[in-house]
Amino acid sequence: MQCITLLTDFGGKDSYVGVMKGVIQGINPQARVIDLCHEVPPQDIHSAAFLLKVSYKYFPRGTIHVIVVDPGVGSKRKIVCLKTSDYLFLAPDNGVLTPIRQEEKIEEIVEVSRQRYFLKEVSRTFQGRDIFAPVAAHLSLGVNPSELGPKVSHFRDLKIPPVHFSEKGLEGEIIYIDRFGNLITNITRADLRGLEKKISGKGIRITVGGKEIRKINKSYAESQSGELLAIIGSSHYLEISLNQGNARKVLGLDRGEKLIIVFE
Repeated sequence: MQCITLLTDFGGKDSYVGVMKGVIQGINPQARVIDLCHEVPPQDIHSAAFLLKVSYKYFPRGTIHVIVVDPGVGSKRKIVCLKTSDYLFLAPDNGVLTPIRQEEKIEEIVEVSRQRYFLKEVSRTFQGRDIFAPVAAHLSLGVNPSELGPKVSHFRDLKIPPVHFSEKGLEGEIIYIDRFGNLITNITRADLRGLEKKISGKGIRITVGGKEIRKINKSYAESQSGELLAIIGSSHYLEISLNQGNARKVLGLDRGEKLIIVFE
């Protein structure tokens, strides 16, 4: 049974997600449709790219990942289908697939333009229903990506903020905020381990939002309720959290805010 995941900014209040599922099931009743997330902030391509990056590998080989976070819907922007050795990705060409380029060997990219795989009438405002859903369903029935349209040599990239290293530490920034208010940074476990090997100092000082944190927790339970902490989250990124609270609200920070780590 073919797996199709849906990652959108449609939320749960309206019928958009349900209608997409209805279109898929109408074309392939055997398709298994999984809601990856529908609470991406509206038009937030960076958050969608992050969620895709930390999620897609947990699905079985052959999964079709559909991403509809599409501020350019109805414009001349392309829709692309990207093929790797294990997965297919169907998304607007707006940079949301940047993590896949970074982590996977891309076998094929095509522009999705063959209208016989669309619904008969295509809205300029709801192409999740009229293009993405039917195309995903046809792919799940065995249609080859090459049948969807012409090959393209590249697709758009997002500017992903790099981690900046210095002699005694590094500077990163907040790249995603989850529903608990955890501030997820672009600093990985590997970044910290690599730096620790080069620096003799054993202490650590993390400065963020005018506050200082002096250690990296292994669990939330190591801190008291209401205490600010740093922890390596389940996606292997450094997070700034508030035990049983909301770090975003307390610190008043948003995506793009900097943090500095110094080993001393």
